[in-house]
Amino acid sequence: MRPPEVQSSMMQYPGQGDTPVNAYLSQPTTEGPHPGVIVIMEAFGLNDHIKDVADRFAREGYIALAPDMYTREGNPDPTDINDVIKVMFSVPDSQAMADLDAAAQHIKGRADSNGKVGAIGFCSGGRYTLMFGCTSQNLDAAVDSAGGFIIQDDFPPTRPTSPIDLVKDLSCPLLGLFGEEDPNPSPEHAERLTEELDKHGKTYEMRMYPNAGHAFFADYRDSYRPVAAQDMWHRVLLFYGKHLSN
Repeated sequence: MRPPEVQSSMMQYPGQGDTPVNAYLSQPTTEGPHPGVIVIMEAFGLNDHIKDVADRFAREGYIALAPDMYTREGNPDPTDINDVIKVMFSVPDSQAMADLDAAAQHIKGRADSNGKVGAIGFCSGGRYTLMFGCTSQNLDAAVDSAGGFIIQDDFPPTRPTSPIDLVKDLSCPLLGLFGEEDPNPSPEHAERLTEELDKHGKTYEMRMYPNAGHAFFADYRDSYRPVAAQDMWHRVLLFYGKHLSN
C-alpha cells in the first residue's frame, strides 16, 4: 500500500519537439515548496522498481519524476537482453538530453517547486545523468549510479560523443556510486572519471563499494547488495539535502 502522504500517477510532459513524454510522477501531499528529482530508468525501462524509487523520494519530500526514455521507441522485452540493448542504443543522446532538460523545466515550473532539481540514474540512466549534468544549466545536483559506457570505443550515430569528454562542461555537483566488481563501468573507468573531474576542478563525491557489481541498488535483481544499497541511499539523501534545499 502506498502511504497516504504520497500521490503518484502516470502523466505526460512536452519533450523534444513538444512530443509528449510518458512519465511517472510521485509527489508529497504536504504543502511546498519542494525540491525535485528526476529518476532516470535503467536499460530495462520504466518498471516497478524505478517507480518505487520515485515513491521513496516523494516520501522524503521531493517531487519525483521518472521519464519513460523509450516513449517514442517502445519498451523492449526485459527478458531478452539483445532486444534491451537494441532499443537502448536506438535512442539518440540528443533526444534523451532534450527530454531530460524538459523534465527539469517542467518540475521547476510547478507552483510547489523550490526551483531546484536533481537527477539520479541507474546503469544506462547513470550515463544519462552524467551527460545531463554536462549539457544542461537546469540541473542542480547529479547522482550517477553505475553508469556504463562513459568511455566509448566506437561512436554510433545515436551516440556521437563519449561522456568522459563532456566532463569539462559539468555544471553541477556530482555524486558517483560504483561497485568494485562492475565491468562497465569498471573501477578503471571510475578512476578516469575522477581524474577528469579533478582536472577540470569540478565539485564531486565518489564511493566505490566492495563486494558489489553492476546494478547493486536494484532490489529486484540478483545483483542487489543490501549493505551497499542502504549506504548509497543514505549518501544520496545527504547529497541532495546539501545541494537542493533552499
